Amino acid sequence: MIEILLVFQLVIAGLAVVTRTELVAVLALALFSLVSTLLFYLLDAPDVALTEAAVGAGVTTLIFVWVLRHTRSHESDTSWKGRS
Repeated sequence: MIEILLVFQLVIAGLAVVTRTELVAVLALALFSLVSTLLFYLLDAPDVALTEAAVGAGVTTLIFVWVLRHTRSHESDTSWKGRS
């Protein structure tokens, strides 16, 4: 079971690296963190699993999505870009 989850993590990490969409990369990293949570639990480290779930999959994903949302709103605004 652990070996299967580790291979799954490799696939998820590869997806996060090769994707051209930032949101897909962020969601892949959140999924990576959730699989890490499951691995920590299976390795008898429930305290680390709980921390990984809260911080890795929860807070970090929310921060990344918030940043993507705010940077995309500025991409359409051309007034702040350098003028030629």
